[in-house]
Amino acid sequence: MKEIISELFERIGLGELTEDVLPVSGGLMHKMYKVRTANRTYAVKCLNLEIMKRPGAFDNYAEAERLERVLENNNIPVVSAISFSDKKMMEEGGRYFYIFNWVEGHITDFDNIATKQCLKAGEILGRIHSIESQNVENEVPELSNIDFKKYLKLAEKKESPVFSSLEENMELLEYAQDRLNLARKKLPPIRVISDDDMDPKNIMWDNGKAYVIDLECLGYSNPVSSCIELALQWAGTVTGSFKKENLEAFLKGYLKEYDNGFRSYDKVYGISYTWLEWLEYNIKRALGIESSDNEEIRLGDTEVKNTIDRIRYLSEIEDDVCKVLERKI
Repeated sequence: MKEIISELFERIGLGELTEDVLPVSGGLMHKMYKVRTANRTYAVKCLNLEIMKRPGAFDNYAEAERLERVLENNNIPVVSAISFSDKKMMEEGGRYFYIFNWVEGHITDFDNIATKQCLKAGEILGRIHSIESQNVENEVPELSNIDFKKYLKLAEKKESPVFSSLEENMELLEYAQDRLNLARKKLPPIRVISDDDMDPKNIMWDNGKAYVIDLECLGYSNPVSSCIELALQWAGTVTGSFKKENLEAFLKGYLKEYDNGFRSYDKVYGISYTWLEWLEYNIKRALGIESSDNEEIRLGDTEVKNTIDRIRYLSEIEDDVCKVLERKI
């Protein structure tokens, strides 16, 4: 990887590398590296090749880049990829990269999310959602139709470690999918610019200031769906440590910046089960459908278990969460 990045830097005029390329931890889909030259330090993101092979992948990234500029123009605190001759995505040696100026700061530990950070994160999401709002009255909701029984059979055939996780939780997964689809049918017909990946790992903090990173998931979403998903992640559900005060703070910050008038958030709690889509992706990873790479398969195995645990936890705290949603929205 050092050789490829070195050739890329020399070609685009960033200079020679002065140190080894150092991997930066945290990414579940892409790889991040810290790269030094004589004059500056950069963060370099190497995009997952399997993702780039998907139909429409380059169009999706181009749209995210366009929306990244929209956020910049609206003074949203983001860490944007550097442009070279008006291009952000760089290619070298058959790999695709985004290059960023290195930003000092820290990512919040999922186990130690402060209430004031939830307030700030909610404010930022609200500011993003307030930029542009579209009515989609006649749009048919996209429902989840994951065939978990098919994956169960395939996992058994391949003697995959995920077989037992799927077998033990089949009833839970079918329940969650039903709840998710019911909630999607109840969402208000609104679409906004959104960063649905703006969870705690994708905000960097420096002296109390927040900066949104990893913007390649920028797109258009339903604001209620996006708000519920992210509010719950900031409230601790990812680690099984839900804190109602953090949920309240996120919603307070969000509604201060953007309020579309919807008041039935507790009735669409099933949106929280959108994790099923991440689960399906990781089932495919674990079964070698996405890639035959051993590291990808291992990551899939791990994330299948983690995601099912998360879905189970969300089902257990539903009543507690809905009490907050009913009272605060």
